[in-house]
Amino acid sequence: MKTGLTLTAAAAFALTVGSALAQSQGVSKNEVVVGSIQDLSGPIAGFGKQVRMGMLLRVDEINEQGGINGRKIKLLVEDSKYDPRNAVLAAQKLVNQDKIFAMVGHIGTAQNMAAMPVQFQKNVVNFYPITAAREMYEPFHKLKYSFAATYYEQMKIMVPRLAKEKGAKKVCAMYQDDEFGLEVKRGAEDGLKAAGMTLASETTYKRGATDFASQMQKLQAEQCDMVVMGTIIRETIGGIATAKRLNFNPTFIGSSAAYTDIIHKLGGPAMNGFYAAMTVQHPYLDSASQPLRFWANKYQTKFNEEPTVFSVYGYGSIDAFARAATAAGPNLSTESFIKAMDTMKIPPDIFGSAEMTFSATKRLGSNASRLSQITDGRWKVISEYTSASK
Repeated sequence: MKTGLTLTAAAAFALTVGSALAQSQGVSKNEVVVGSIQDLSGPIAGFGKQVRMGMLLRVDEINEQGGINGRKIKLLVEDSKYDPRNAVLAAQKLVNQDKIFAMVGHIGTAQNMAAMPVQFQKNVVNFYPITAAREMYEPFHKLKYSFAATYYEQMKIMVPRLAKEKGAKKVCAMYQDDEFGLEVKRGAEDGLKAAGMTLASETTYKRGATDFASQMQKLQAEQCDMVVMGTIIRETIGGIATAKRLNFNPTFIGSSAAYTDIIHKLGGPAMNGFYAAMTVQHPYLDSASQPLRFWANKYQTKFNEEPTVFSVYGYGSIDAFARAATAAGPNLSTESFIKAMDTMKIPPDIFGSAEMTFSATKRLGSNASRLSQITDGRWKVISEYTSASK
């Protein structure tokens, strides 16, 4: 009888150890391996490279301070070229070959959606993806954690508000023909509907497009006086520049995907007046905030270029990951990480972000956003944080 109990206990212990090992992929005595997938050579490589550098800065700081409960962070980054098919291949490499513990700061909506099944099969958390799509936390999955106010909510709140302020009669949209663009359009559409308005006209473009003449000519012919832009970098610049050449001057508003200094640096004076929803301030080197100015100059010293809001996204994703991994204690596993995240509260930071809170049923840190406008070649915050009432 005694021997039987011992064997049963041993078997149970073996199962427990086996389960823990399965959940602790990427964790060793001295190291925790995290992966990220960025666009390093495709249409939004400008964003991807900045996210990567922001991540590296925070990884270096954490490792210099002794790591996470004695473990140094090892960051592995793969290039998706902003293509969902490449994102799947990158995820397979990171998850199955490199054995990462978590996927942190993966950029792109379609790319994340393609890669998540690969991760979830091996119990790998998708943490703070750099996209504001609702699919990053819905439907609920224990391995999803998102921080960004959704494109949908941003547009649902900001579009009708700005349309009312500007007295817009015909609100239209130009958006990328994929899930990202559709989320921007849906948010604008539902927000306008709630305000007793409609989206008067819409036009789309394929991911990677460079010519927007036909789209802008259509919106001009429709006499649109406000255009919702489901665009990222070059499509925002190209679309607005094309409109200006056509002497078409509606109010343009985009999502946080278009909130970047690249818009005014590459687009020039034509971008003045463009509005975008945002969740974190751009870190200008001469910022009025001393902590933000110090951080921006530290980044520039390390990488020999000025930081951007996407640098901040990368930095913040690693910072939040480290907070949770530290709170999980010395026996870091997927389950202990989830347990820590489910009581996590991350206070507002030097970058002006809203407080983030998570729970066993809440996988989006904050759904609050605010509006900025390019004025004299520089982003300026023009509203306080707002989120839709539930």
